Amino acid sequence: MKKICLYFEIHQIIHLKRYRFFDIGRDHYYYDDYENERSINYIAERSYVPALQTLIQMCKDHPEFKVAFSLSGCGLEQLEFHAPQVVDLLQEINSTGQVEFLCEPYSHGLASLANEESFAAEVKRMSDRIKELFGKRPKVFRNSSLIYNDEIGAQVAAMGFKGILTEGAKQVLGWKSPHYLYHCASDPRLKLLLRDINLSEDITERFTSHPIMADQWLDWIASTPEGEDIINIFGELVTFGIFHPLQSGILEFLKAIPVLAKERGIGFALPSELCSEKSVGAIEVPYNISWVDEERDTSCWLGNVMQREAFNKLYSVADRVRVCGDRRIQMDWDCLQASNNFRFMTTKPGYQYRGIYDSPYDAFTNYMNILGDFISRVNNLYGGADNEEIDGLITMIKNQGDELANKDKEIERLRKKLEKYEAPAAAEKQAPAPKAPAKKAPAKKAPAKKAAPAAKTASAPKAAEVKKEPAKKAPAEKAPAKKATPKKK
Repeated sequence: MKKICLYFEIHQIIHLKRYRFFDIGRDHYYYDDYENERSINYIAERSYVPALQTLIQMCKDHPEFKVAFSLSGCGLEQLEFHAPQVVDLLQEINSTGQVEFLCEPYSHGLASLANEESFAAEVKRMSDRIKELFGKRPKVFRNSSLIYNDEIGAQVAAMGFKGILTEGAKQVLGWKSPHYLYHCASDPRLKLLLRDINLSEDITERFTSHPIMADQWLDWIASTPEGEDIINIFGELVTFGIFHPLQSGILEFLKAIPVLAKERGIGFALPSELCSEKSVGAIEVPYNISWVDEERDTSCWLGNVMQREAFNKLYSVADRVRVCGDRRIQMDWDCLQASNNFRFMTTKPGYQYRGIYDSPYDAFTNYMNILGDFISRVNNLYGGADNEEIDGLITMIKNQGDELANKDKEIERLRKKLEKYEAPAAAEKQAPAPKAPAKKAPAKKAPAKKAAPAAKTASAPKAAEVKKEPAKKAPAEKAPAKKATPKKK
């Protein structure tokens, strides 16, 4: 049976304000509050609210329908502050039991390409936040913009996730189909769900320019070769209302999918359900892939010298930020990591939206001014210590953390070993319980013992002839008494 895995991303761009060189050291607030509030309310009203209301009704009307979401931590913070009704709708759809929330980096940034410890810390924070909001810890991971390579896969598997979403890029798949379940080449425990680019972008990219009907789209799914049963449709929730206006009929298209899918024998599945199945083999991804641009790589964030300079400068203080414990520094760190900051600097053709910036050079200059002030604040937390001293301190803290992690693993190993030794003892304690019926045997002998004195005291009751048979056994039991008479001689 063919199954559609439907997933939508929820992330909100955090807009930085105009920040000049002369503001460095004087102004430590970097955000355009007006634009952030305006944009989140605009998107919530025209996209998130109507789309979520539609999906909630679809879950209620069609018990077989299932859908997955992921949220960035920065986007979630803005929703809670400016548009809490969206969070309420997410909790309502979660209550249907037909929804799964995936985990992603808290900042929606590029830490997975720069600093393993910062990446792990972000993932843990977001996992804890999902557990707090929706009552269940995520089992499947989704990196920012589906960025993936074999090394990232190994890190994600080590964090305990059973699967990851990524792009079904042609340069990775070759002749293979994205309609199968694969696993990570570096760690077979991690399953890979690959996006079907054409079927996904029929909705997310081309719906307005090349309109299609829901029955036609589902016919394409039904016509896929036999055995290709996993159809991964991944996109952004802003597809409904922002990328394509509601007047285009895109929500009506969405509503029709469950009904028409049922007619064609097509079902729905959550990512964690698919990741519980057996994979058909490994997919090797030695270099970075993503779901952005025709190249499906990371060139839109790190494709030119300006982007790489800003990226390297930012993550040069990653370890210091991670161990500093300053809440304000951490909040600014999350916002400065957001991938859109680097995307505004791209010089690739086709990018028209750059926020407040007139050009990629304008975006680079503004970001580097803010970054200069931020790095100065981070260094001031360490009392003017030189870089070697700070790096030594960070290395010591990291080594201590690794030592504690190893001790935790050793404790867990010993605990499991102790359970193995305690299991036989527990079984012995429970063993007498089934032997309880055997204790009834002495109860049968009790009347026999009473029969002997009864025979001595009773004068001549012949009515108990049946009891004479136990009386005959009594002399056999007194056989040792006969041996006692020779001793008297």
